[in-house]
Amino acid sequence: METSRTDLPDISRPRTRSPIQGIAAGLLAAGVALGIGELISGLVRGTASPVVSVGSFVIDHTPPSLKVFAVRTFGTNDKPALIIGTLILLAVFAAIVGLIGRQRRAFAFGGVALFGLLGVGAALTRPTSRLVDVLPSVIGALAGIAAIGWLLRVGPITTVPTPSASHGFGRRSFLVAGTATGIAAAATGGIGRQLRQRFNVSAARSGVALPLPASPAPPRPAGAELGVDGVASFITPNASFYRIDTTLTTPQVDPKSWRLRIHGMVNKELTFTYDDLLNRPLRERDITMICVSNEVGGEYTGTARWLGVPLSEVLKEAGVKPTANQMVSRSVDGWTCGTPVADVIDGRDAMIVLGMNGEPLPVEHGFPARLIVPGLYGFVSATKWVTDIELTTFDAFDAYWVKRGWARKAPIKTMARIDTPKGLSRTAPGKTVIAGVAWAIHRSVSTVEVRIDAGPWQKATLGQTPTADTWVQWKLDWEATPGNHTITCRATDGTGTLQTEDRAKPIPDGASGWHSIIVFKE
Repeated sequence: METSRTDLPDISRPRTRSPIQGIAAGLLAAGVALGIGELISGLVRGTASPVVSVGSFVIDHTPPSLKVFAVRTFGTNDKPALIIGTLILLAVFAAIVGLIGRQRRAFAFGGVALFGLLGVGAALTRPTSRLVDVLPSVIGALAGIAAIGWLLRVGPITTVPTPSASHGFGRRSFLVAGTATGIAAAATGGIGRQLRQRFNVSAARSGVALPLPASPAPPRPAGAELGVDGVASFITPNASFYRIDTTLTTPQVDPKSWRLRIHGMVNKELTFTYDDLLNRPLRERDITMICVSNEVGGEYTGTARWLGVPLSEVLKEAGVKPTANQMVSRSVDGWTCGTPVADVIDGRDAMIVLGMNGEPLPVEHGFPARLIVPGLYGFVSATKWVTDIELTTFDAFDAYWVKRGWARKAPIKTMARIDTPKGLSRTAPGKTVIAGVAWAIHRSVSTVEVRIDAGPWQKATLGQTPTADTWVQWKLDWEATPGNHTITCRATDGTGTLQTEDRAKPIPDGASGWHSIIVFKE
């Protein structure tokens, strides 16, 4: 009997897997690589995760304009957004690797290896990197290569006809293999994240007993709060205080092993332990901080009661040489900040901060210690998780953001903000309270004025403040008429200088311009 040509396998066509199997294999292999990477990271150092290393590298090499866009778009969720974006790009890359790798096995192996090399390179570029930090990426990549090789060997081969039972078995084989791989990826990643909890310092922080200040904060005036709904409270709770920084994962610093070194252009190098600072006379002050990324009318500002060691006294003990004009502070993750020495020793309440609003400094805000210099934007004054202070010159060193085009010196600009009514809100005409906050840190606010449409400027009522280093609440009663209205505010600082109307973007030295909103009175 003659055999039909269609009953014979076509050996001229390459044996290959289905596109869906290739894509699934790539995604699952990437999951294994990440899961094993997380596991090894949890075993060696909690900061060595491949995703964190690559994400941190991206942050360090992101153009400043893109960073401002991310903060404007995602706010304090910019870091989760970056991690999600990194994972999406990885998923797309892994899918392509699997899709092409089903026909070219070497491409599949090379693609996973390339991801591992990216992780290794990113880990080695971190300022505080160690050789052990490459292990999560290397071992994770090896596991990913093994996974994609295995997954591309099981399951149906689409170009070779097989009996239906065999074909079904092949699909079941891939389903079983894929399920096992997915479980392994999730399990190793979960275990790795649990292992990293051993680096958590929350328990150590909760065991800290802050001493009473030798210099308590001036009494907060009863008139600091004007009692207007919708206006930011004079003191910002820790949980609501803004957080903008460059670290993807919050550094976990054990106060027992933490050290603060002061060196450089000084007569005597000093090193302090956490207990050394706790045992010194502490100063308590209410101080408002503003992020340079804050837009006109933005919310990246807050006031807290800070407790710490006067920075000028520590520098006096070290003996700063007259030619030193820059104080470079470094975080435990290698971030650098340059502060004018003159602004630290001119009598303002610059501090090595240990406490915030009556409790030890929260981990996400710099525990065990951070810096604050009133009147300067945070990128030139407010190093979190500080571990090193070097006295030098501006000519000798450019700090992290200065290298990226930001200003070397950045005093906080005078600003008024409308908190209520909200922009584009619709309310009935009649009595309306316009209110908000204003600041001119270290200069104080003398006047806030409000203009309705093209009308005259009207002086607002100001709240009281304990010092010149805090914001102030303000309000103005308005008898609103029907229709659309534009409300504008401006402030004058304690030196008599009016807030500029000229608009400027946050970069390089802070936003400027009058804040305006439109409301609808129906």
